[in-house]
Amino acid sequence: MDTTRIAVVTGANRGIGRAIATRLLSDGYTVAGIHRSGELPEGAHSYRADLTDSESVTTAFDAIREDLGPIGVLVANAGITKDGLLARMSEEDFAAVIDTNLTGAFRCVKAASKDMMRARYGRIVLISSVVATYGGFGQVNYAAAKSGLIGMARSIARELGGRGITANVIAPGFVTTDMTAELPEKIAADYLARIPAGRFAAPEEIAAAVSFLASEEAGYVNGTLLNVDGGLGMGH
Repeated sequence: MDTTRIAVVTGANRGIGRAIATRLLSDGYTVAGIHRSGELPEGAHSYRADLTDSESVTTAFDAIREDLGPIGVLVANAGITKDGLLARMSEEDFAAVIDTNLTGAFRCVKAASKDMMRARYGRIVLISSVVATYGGFGQVNYAAAKSGLIGMARSIARELGGRGITANVIAPGFVTTDMTAELPEKIAADYLARIPAGRFAAPEEIAAAVSFLASEEAGYVNGTLLNVDGGLGMGH
């Protein structure tokens, strides 16, 4: 089996993660989805794990390695929101978002990078958000976690770039998913008015960007932040 074609996608059971898993399957990858609930796209291999639990993550990656082989691609997509105004946000809600969205990604990268270093090949794609650089009302925790992914990827790129491993970040804007469907109507309309494209993205448009960064053709793209936001953030 070609180990460069084994891809792990976290949060692959819905929304952007599901679209990414579906796209990578169509690209010919063997896809392992790590998730806590729900079902994966047909053809993807299912592994349950809690990204806030190091042992759970290690167990899942060990199982993937044993069942499918060494991992060549990691897409760290899983995330949660616990929005609230700064004055009302609890430390627990701040810490929970950081632990899942940022530290959870770190746990997955650390587990997957072992195979990549041995193979001297790897593609790491971290799914951030436009709010990482744009900011988000009531999203101090979420923005902090998502901006942290940028520094993480660039540090990984410097550490591992000489071994044929790339680490890049995609920052989606507003995407039509269950998560954005929960936005209050006024806030959704306000953001829509600011997007030059005049619409929210489809999950498949984020998946297309992942497809490129995961490919062999993207071997000289490293440490980059790719905004897929319809022009909302204007590259900031």
